[in-house]
Amino acid sequence: MNIDLTGKFALVRGASQGIGRAIAEELGALGATVTLVARDEAKLKDVLKGLSRSKNQAHDYVVLDSSDTKRLESETSAKFGGAKSYHILINNTGGPPAGLASDAKPEEFAAAFSSHLLANQIFTQAVLPSMKNARYGRIINIISTSVKEPIAGLGVSNTIRAAVANWAKTLARELGPHGITVNNLLPGATKTQRLEAIFEGRAKKSGKPIEEVISHSQAEIPMGRFADPSEIAAAVAFLATPAASYITGINLTVDGGRTASL
Repeated sequence: MNIDLTGKFALVRGASQGIGRAIAEELGALGATVTLVARDEAKLKDVLKGLSRSKNQAHDYVVLDSSDTKRLESETSAKFGGAKSYHILINNTGGPPAGLASDAKPEEFAAAFSSHLLANQIFTQAVLPSMKNARYGRIINIISTSVKEPIAGLGVSNTIRAAVANWAKTLARELGPHGITVNNLLPGATKTQRLEAIFEGRAKKSGKPIEEVISHSQAEIPMGRFADPSEIAAAVAFLATPAASYITGINLTVDGGRTASL
């Protein structure tokens, strides 16, 4: 099985922490040259130092904010649409704030749509020419199990994640003839800062100790624990390799068995 990414160039968004950082580290370990993208330059520099390197790898980073799509479109085209080729694009963006869909303001939906789906589209269009030229492309979107089962209290996120999933399925059909696969990775509860923030919000709203909220959430997972970001990264990395050349248009759930639907 060929999981060697030597000679491949990967662009990883949201790479400064959590799942994005773990993905960057795993792709680098498999031989890819990685470009890290996020808003926090200090964190990006820290991640860059920890990436494995061989003589053929020259990792770098670019500071960009996915929430400003007008500026993002011009900057992305300039930075990633030139001579440098990219074979792998990881679309990973922090989730929208928690809250009920019925309470959300229209501008909250618009902001989430912009920073997720529109930003994904902008980055994808920037790297597509080089993927088509190489006859090798892996576009992997980190979204959520809410695509299969909406998660209580994440109204805006549930809505936008579903839009991204359908966008990706559409792209998979369009880009398959070019040797480009498009897949969605659906992480379950993963030990990240976002998960901590969600539990803090639930505890505050319910008046229950945060330990009780965490325990209840873990009890819903057949494996009885939360994922480590490295476990999500391993699944993403496989989809990025030559071994996954005939897998496209899927939603891959990595959640310890929590999602009840197939």
